[in-house]
Amino acid sequence: MIRALYTAASGMNAQQTNVDNIANNLANASTAGYKTRRAQFQDLLYQTMTQPGSSASQQTTVPAGLQLGLGTRAASNEIIFTQGSFTETDNPLDLVIQGNGFFQIRLASTGQLAYTRDGEFQLDKNGNVVTANGDTLEPQITVPAGAQSITVASDGTVSYTLAGQTAAQKAGQIQLAGFQNPAGLNSIGKNLYQPTDASGDATVANPGGQEGMGSLLQGYTEQSNVSIVEEFINLIVAQRAYEANSKVVKAADDMYQQVNNLRQ
Repeated sequence: MIRALYTAASGMNAQQTNVDNIANNLANASTAGYKTRRAQFQDLLYQTMTQPGSSASQQTTVPAGLQLGLGTRAASNEIIFTQGSFTETDNPLDLVIQGNGFFQIRLASTGQLAYTRDGEFQLDKNGNVVTANGDTLEPQITVPAGAQSITVASDGTVSYTLAGQTAAQKAGQIQLAGFQNPAGLNSIGKNLYQPTDASGDATVANPGGQEGMGSLLQGYTEQSNVSIVEEFINLIVAQRAYEANSKVVKAADDMYQQVNNLRQ
């Protein structure tokens, strides 16, 4: 009974983590470029009463054995990098990546590179293309004052025209970064990721190139890939699993109480 109490408690803790993960997904349902996370669990160590395959006699072995599990734990919450839906904005600095890849962002606070799927860019006072937090797009792209129109081609070429001129001038080239295992990226908030040993180093290339990078689409934003219906279903399942484990705690406690009352 004591074993059942701790095992059921581990199940309740695991489902609490599951609900926390679902809550974060739902909270970011309207966050541009957000990628949903899926909680994954592992069973804990087993207490072996009889080892499977051990000898039952000189001629026979135990076919199944007796092993009692000690519960579960949250192992990871993997990032699911499926494509989100596109929303048209007509803002020339709103970009989406059609396919694989991340925008490269130079963090002003540390000087390090971070990566994002959020393509909602703006211009700062110097004409640099920056994020909503003021961090610059890498490679740096500067649009001069007085530019009449800004065009971003599918291959990442950024060009503009000036008043009184018909010929477009090139402002820079957007490059994308890819990772062997994007699920291993470290989320640091503000729609940004940084590489880890699990993700591997970034591979940088032009959009739509031979390295498998997606192409760019101007005037759109990529919405989160959170399915609200699916998250609510997961929430109901997690709630029922939590309730089931709580009933095991109550049942084990009732059984333990009956054992304590045997002397009476």
